[in-house]
Amino acid sequence: MAEEEKVKTTDAAADTQEVATVSKSKSKKVKRIVNAGAVHIQATFNNTIISVTDKSGGVLSASSAGANGFRGSKKGTAFAAGVAAEKALEIAKKNHALNSVDVYVSGIGLGRDAAIRAVSAAGIKIDSITDVTPIQHGGVRPKGERKP
Repeated sequence: MAEEEKVKTTDAAADTQEVATVSKSKSKKVKRIVNAGAVHIQATFNNTIISVTDKSGGVLSASSAGANGFRGSKKGTAFAAGVAAEKALEIAKKNHALNSVDVYVSGIGLGRDAAIRAVSAAGIKIDSITDVTPIQHGGVRPKGERKP
């Protein structure tokens, strides 16, 4: 029984070495060039999350106020949203040559306008701005409402 376990561990070790040698022989990852994309801004009261995607929805870069060092109630501020947007767009512009974007804004936080201003200040052309915040419609019927 102990010999079988040793065989399994040596097989596992041999597999990892093969994987390591295969990954060493692979060529460098090719960067995608994306001219037009989309910026998704999710602005809540506690944080602002910015995602830069291509037209099919594949994420090119992402950033948030919390990822940029803001903690606590400072994450929900407009300044933190602007910094997060600048960082995400800088990465997308540098790595993927992003030129123009459609902006989709969701949520009611303070970072909505600041993030849009940061997109235009980054030197990226804004084609359209769309608000995709969900709107309440009254909800489902409450339980036990129709009793005689």
